[in-house]
Amino acid sequence: MIVYPAIDLRNGVCVRLMHGRFDQATEYDAVPAARLAAFAAEGATWVHVVDLDGAEAGKAMQHQLIGDLAGSIDVKIQSGGGVRAVEDVERLLDAGVARIVVGSMAVANPVVVTGWLERFSADRLTLAFDVRVGEDGVPVPALKGWTEAAGVDLWAALDRYPAGLLKHVLVTDVGRDGALTGPNLELLAEVVRRRPDLKVQASGGVSSLEDIVAAKAIGCDGAIVGRAIYEGRFTARQAIEAVK
Repeated sequence: MIVYPAIDLRNGVCVRLMHGRFDQATEYDAVPAARLAAFAAEGATWVHVVDLDGAEAGKAMQHQLIGDLAGSIDVKIQSGGGVRAVEDVERLLDAGVARIVVGSMAVANPVVVTGWLERFSADRLTLAFDVRVGEDGVPVPALKGWTEAAGVDLWAALDRYPAGLLKHVLVTDVGRDGALTGPNLELLAEVVRRRPDLKVQASGGVSSLEDIVAAKAIGCDGAIVGRAIYEGRFTARQAIEAVK
């Protein structure tokens, strides 16, 4: 299992949001490169970097900084936020980003994203499905910085990408993101059950090493870890060791 320590960028500094709300941001690091170097020193082979300004604006805002980070140290970066056009994908790949995260477009415009998968390969793209689970238990993707609900549920959105086309998906329960309440293991297990062809990354709410171990046990290929590391509940090194 791959542990992806997270760096969320807003105005050029590292922050974490609560439930994806931009008005509930906690600043942690003024120098993202230092945090990236620290993660690499602890054994991280991948780091998850998000352009929160881009996610909020609906267009790339910090891709220059992300490119600088990608070239600053020998660690693979998975990055997204504001990826709306093929030029965004090209720019990040050219800057050295190993894998691009595509969020809202994956749900809102699957025809275009299918073209990206065919052009750049399934190894270079991760489709992120950020969902809200309603009272009926149905997970519905949240779009445009988690401010709008999609017109389809998660299962219909995934069905648009048949086996063999897509490889990496990231699933976040928005209601748990940044809250340290544990990931939605039931939802993640259902994704793994329905789509055994996919490498599923767990995201949202990871609060303990046990959460990461549990995500691995249900078949997740990766886990995104943010606030729990920043608040000292465990280190990136401990997380990596826990799921070796």
